[in-house]
Amino acid sequence: MFWEKAAGGAVKCGLCPAACRIEDGSRGACRVRWNRGGELLALTWARPLAISPDPIEKKPLFHVLPGEFAFSIATAGCNLGCVFCQNWTISQAFPEKSDFYVVLEDRFVHKKAFADRHATGLAHSFAEPAAIAAAADGNRCATVAYTYTEPTVFYEYMLETAKESRKRGLLNLWITCGFISGKPLRDLCGWIDAANVDLKGFSESFYRKYCGARLEPVLDALKIMKEEGLFVEITNLVIPGANDSDEMIRNLCRWIAAELGPLTPLHFSRFHPDFKLTDRSPTPVQTLVHARDVAKSEGLKYVYIGNAPFLDGETTFCHSCGKSLIVRKGFEVEKDLVGESGLCPGCGAAIPGIWKKKR
Repeated sequence: MFWEKAAGGAVKCGLCPAACRIEDGSRGACRVRWNRGGELLALTWARPLAISPDPIEKKPLFHVLPGEFAFSIATAGCNLGCVFCQNWTISQAFPEKSDFYVVLEDRFVHKKAFADRHATGLAHSFAEPAAIAAAADGNRCATVAYTYTEPTVFYEYMLETAKESRKRGLLNLWITCGFISGKPLRDLCGWIDAANVDLKGFSESFYRKYCGARLEPVLDALKIMKEEGLFVEITNLVIPGANDSDEMIRNLCRWIAAELGPLTPLHFSRFHPDFKLTDRSPTPVQTLVHARDVAKSEGLKYVYIGNAPFLDGETTFCHSCGKSLIVRKGFEVEKDLVGESGLCPGCGAAIPGIWKKKR
């Protein structure tokens, strides 16, 4: 989907802002969209390389069905080149050189071991959208999540799986960097219920240096998501010496408050050295606490600390009366006073999010 022919047998991809011109026999920057004889093919179609029922809190989504599970899938590939990628072994992979793996108990298990376990009922490296939806249903997951790598590069697979999942009354979750063009995004929004967008920093220079991309298209995509009524949470991985300055964090928070609204949940996540960025230490917890303080000073009401243990860093407090509503410990929900009502039992305020299953 979303391409046109160009001169000399080339094609121009319109899926994301990279707008790759792809010569015959070559691929786009994502490694998974291939020009074969003047036709653009998606090598990701029905070829998942990671499948796992995950706690929804792991995405992270804190305002969508707390305590439920998300049937999570990914293919190879990504349209960014983040030097700090935590999933680089699959996001930077070529699909034909990647074997089928599944995440079980927080570790990657080879497909043979997975087949022996029959954990989800999908034991092969080819899974049609209907099979994914059926497996999610069979594993009693309330949602299907497109995650781990960048789901934009398996757009067609995600879209058709979302349609099949909706038939079964499942919610669809998109965990994304938000680097996608307007038309495909609007077409997708009708089938996605909630998204967590990784807003990686708040300057063009940061995006160029660390991600090989641009900030403006991501901000445009977030505005479109709001226009289309998609429920959105934001994650910002705080990297020492890269995007952790007060100025950048403050500007990011001001933009979220002004453009998306002060009730938009924001997760500040701890960086761990990985892939090509191993020259610095993990983010100090105090840096994350300070970032949360900055966000609150800019008017944001739901600000969380992730990948780091800190007292109430994962607790949801009512934006109106301050009552502790949802207490989490890691991926476990220890207390949930919101339930399906979506209301604070203390003051009756409507808490932003999705609190009821579709079935």
